[in-house]
Amino acid sequence: MDISAVISEKMIFPCVEAENKRQLFQAAAEALAKSADMDKSRIFEALWERENLGPTGYGDGIAVPHARLEGLDKVVSVFIRLAKGIDFDAYDGKDVDLAAVIISPEQSGEDHLQVLAAFSRVLKNVNECKKIRQAKTAHEIYTILSR
Repeated sequence: MDISAVISEKMIFPCVEAENKRQLFQAAAEALAKSADMDKSRIFEALWERENLGPTGYGDGIAVPHARLEGLDKVVSVFIRLAKGIDFDAYDGKDVDLAAVIISPEQSGEDHLQVLAAFSRVLKNVNECKKIRQAKTAHEIYTILSR
C-alpha cells in the first residue's frame, strides 16, 4: 500500500509543540477528527487506550500510535514532526520527534497492517528520517513519505 492512499499533505504537521504523549495524542485526535468526521475525544481515548496496552515508540525517535474505531469507514492518518522530542517509553529510551498516527475501522485487519507496514518501510530508513527531520515544509515531508 502506498502511503499517499491514507495521508494527504494537509495531514502533515511539521512543527507541533507537545510536552508529552497526551498532548501529542490531543493534537493528532483534533486533526484526525476533522478528516474522519468523528469526535476528537473518541479518537484520543482509542489512541490512549491502545498506548496503555504497550508503547508504540519504535525507537530512533519514531512512534506509530494506532487504534481501531467503530464507525470509521476507512483508514486515516496524520504525520507529526514535533518541535522537540518527548518521552514515549520507546524500547531504546530515545525521545520521539516523528509520529505517524493511524486510526482504522474496527474490522480492518489487513488494511490496518498494510498502513503500519507502509509507514514502517519509510521510517525504518535512517536516511529518509534524516530528510524528514531536515524538511522545511509539509510538502517536503509528504514527498519523502510518498516516494
